[in-house]
Amino acid sequence: MRIAALVCCLLAFLGATSVGAATIVVVPLDDRPVTAQLPQMLAAIAGDRVILPPRGLIGTYLTPGDPDALLRWLRDPLLARADAFVISTDMIGYGGLVASRTPTAPEFLVRSRLNDLAAIRTAHANASFAVFGTVMRLAPTGLAPIGDAASFFAAGPPTEAIQQYANLPDPPQTQADRTKAAALRARAGSATLDAYLATRARNRAIDLWLLRQTAEGAYDRLLLGQDDAGPVGLHLKDLAALRASVARLAIADRASIEPGADELAMTLVAAQIAREAGVVPTVSVIYSRANGGADNDPLEFAPFDTTVGSIIRASGAQRVNGDADIPLFVRVADSTPEQEATFVSAMRAQVQRGKAVAVADLTFLQNDEAQRRGLAESLIDSRLAGAIASFASWNTVANTVGTAIPEALAVAIGKRRGTYDARAHAQFQLDRYIDDYAFHSFARPAINDALVARGIPDHTYLLPDVAEATDRHNRRVLWPFAVDLLARVYPQYRNGGLTISLPWHRTFETEIDVRLVPRV
Repeated sequence: MRIAALVCCLLAFLGATSVGAATIVVVPLDDRPVTAQLPQMLAAIAGDRVILPPRGLIGTYLTPGDPDALLRWLRDPLLARADAFVISTDMIGYGGLVASRTPTAPEFLVRSRLNDLAAIRTAHANASFAVFGTVMRLAPTGLAPIGDAASFFAAGPPTEAIQQYANLPDPPQTQADRTKAAALRARAGSATLDAYLATRARNRAIDLWLLRQTAEGAYDRLLLGQDDAGPVGLHLKDLAALRASVARLAIADRASIEPGADELAMTLVAAQIAREAGVVPTVSVIYSRANGGADNDPLEFAPFDTTVGSIIRASGAQRVNGDADIPLFVRVADSTPEQEATFVSAMRAQVQRGKAVAVADLTFLQNDEAQRRGLAESLIDSRLAGAIASFASWNTVANTVGTAIPEALAVAIGKRRGTYDARAHAQFQLDRYIDDYAFHSFARPAINDALVARGIPDHTYLLPDVAEATDRHNRRVLWPFAVDLLARVYPQYRNGGLTISLPWHRTFETEIDVRLVPRV
């Protein structure tokens, strides 16, 4: 009965696809909003459709997805009508991002699953087939060792010791480095650290295997994102090996390596939208402070400007100087008030010219809360918030830019080909203001403070009863901000069924289902 219902829903969904719209099948990295919900919302802006697997197949947090069930789902003949596929190899190989950081799946099993994926691709010769994977980050998944997380790989104190070990130069350059490495091995436990190093080696071998598959024609496009890792550490040898393989296989036109992880599906969905439309939009970059592009995110291996350029290319666009389809305004920390004013004024001028203005605020990781909130509040107060094509400000540079550029691309391409959906755009944009601004500035600090007051200082994993109470608290705090933002940014719409929840048993992210109805 369940399978029959799914088939009927899929038939109806495919049948509802409008003329000229593309249908894109996405297997996400996991079930978080930024990895699963946003790619679907993104495509809707341009009038396209994203089909996701049933949510139960992609798991949640500590429960891995079901790779074998996903491979069976991808073989469904109904998907033969899709125009493009964007597939997470971490989900197909391991069961998702969190699972990919554990030693659970042996290399031979991951290779077998990826071979099955390559075979499935042959049944879709007329569709574009892009895959994305991650280069393993330096730290294991950090978890409080309680409840279901107590037995999770490296939960508790070993995580911090492993992260510090992984951030050392490889090999250690000084006696002090060597002494520190030995002490950290003892703190983490030799068996746990060796399992971590073996997991890194397995993942590197799989990423190299993906490059070879791409060279042999298994996929049209491969995007490997370096998950959280700075300019020093164990990952540098992985990156060097992968880059050497790209050069040796001569596939630089089809395979690339860049910072980031959670935004990769959005990046490739945007590239598919551009491909289906037959256009290569142009993007110019304007920083709020001179030489702002030379700054470096502590969680990324490349300067801001390198990451920005990589994401522009990966999204199917072309970077230019001067006039462009999409002016990307990048706010960096420590801009002066005068620079901020000039920045916003230039933004307004581009909006008045009818440009699809993208805004990426890179101050998320700053400790200065007033500085973090400043640009969003300026946009809202000046009524620019609802006029720009995109806004993002969450986590790393790649996460933020990898949201802002794809959204603006979807707007620009949708308008160019006459399939732009203004309500879908408003829903995506309002979701970002509620999440990137209101949740992280107001709701998250409030729920974290309440947990600390209850004697719960670690918010990486919450026991079910605590998670349920925190979910309700988050909804109470965030709801008034969401309603106020809707009224101030998009007064032409009313709430048609907004919901707020915590998708995982932690406080790092919230899930917002925005449904807007035009005011009559």
